[in-house]
Amino acid sequence: MIRHLLSGADLDADTATQILDTAAEMAAVAGREIKKLPALRGRTVVNLFYEDSTRTRISFEAAAKRLSADVINFSAKGSSVAKGESLKDTALTLQAMGADAVVVRHAASGAPHRLADWVDGSVINAGDGTHEHPTQALLDAYTMRSRLGRLAGLSVVVVGDVLHSRVARSNVLLLSTLGAKVTLVGPPTLIPVDIAAALASGTDVCYDLDAVLPSADVVMMLRVQRERMNDSYFPSAREYARRYGLDGARMRRMPGHAIVMHPGPMNRGMEITPEVADSPRSTIVEQVANGVSVRMAVLYLLLGGNNR
Repeated sequence: MIRHLLSGADLDADTATQILDTAAEMAAVAGREIKKLPALRGRTVVNLFYEDSTRTRISFEAAAKRLSADVINFSAKGSSVAKGESLKDTALTLQAMGADAVVVRHAASGAPHRLADWVDGSVINAGDGTHEHPTQALLDAYTMRSRLGRLAGLSVVVVGDVLHSRVARSNVLLLSTLGAKVTLVGPPTLIPVDIAAALASGTDVCYDLDAVLPSADVVMMLRVQRERMNDSYFPSAREYARRYGLDGARMRRMPGHAIVMHPGPMNRGMEITPEVADSPRSTIVEQVANGVSVRMAVLYLLLGGNNR
């Protein structure tokens, strides 16, 4: 098993499958009256979040606590970071406190990689800038496998703000490794040049959402990340929704078995309508539940299942 989880590229097919299989076993714990395992008793997990987060931070906290780990939640707001403390000094502080694992979210792409050089414990990337978010890709893959029974051969369409999406990058890397076919869809201004070739061979790019819906097994909508935009990437929100939003009419063009995904948080009425988000085809709430199981699996295999 790997020591750190920094990128979707860190996972080969066997390791990724091991995580997904372990997550399926962890999911059974959620159905128990007492949702705890003693696997990480005596271990310390630090959630080091420099950016706002709801789902990911709470998911990692719940995962660690269900494995009986001690959890320390660190928020940049109200800490010494506000006084100018560097990431390295923070890392050395955590090292001195005996952190066995550090879950880090940071606005700077590559920050988790630097952190891994400074601490002895495992580092898990919970999102770095516009770079990657590997545990989100794992929970998305787990959700697809749970709903559709397989990953190999699936046609996965990722729609929206690919330019700023760390989720898109990690999903392309992981899903390609597991045998799925990924197509990136969005306005030309929101899809980086040569991204398909740079990330994984066999990945396609299309600028017409309607053209790819009839053959899609999975349609994954991405949030338009206005907070990362300094320029105008499309004429208006209404124009974006008309060209690239998933509404009821578009959903009905998808095959009967196809599912709709979204990493959250959603801009309802922009990239996805309430009709679609709340439909039986939507896995959005299911993804949140699966996130806890997948992150339990990651923590267990990095710490409890790793004889370091």
